[in-house]
Amino acid sequence: MSDPNFYLTMAAAMLAGLAMLTYAGLNGWRGWLQLKHQQMAQDHLAAAPAGPSAGARIEIADLKERIRKLEAIAAGVDL
Repeated sequence: MSDPNFYLTMAAAMLAGLAMLTYAGLNGWRGWLQLKHQQMAQDHLAAAPAGPSAGARIEIADLKERIRKLEAIAAGVDL
């Protein structure tokens, strides 16, 4: 076992194995990061309000009606 070619071959095989494991680990890490990024984006979209609720729209309509009445009073129009 004192053959230099044996040690060189073993070192090259171990280096190739380490490179394959590193590459696989890096791909897994990138995939995991991409998954987490998609989950965060999905959570962000789910947390965003879809629009004003019915109660808010009724409140806005009521406020607009009050403003219209106040403007009519200010203009001297009898309601």
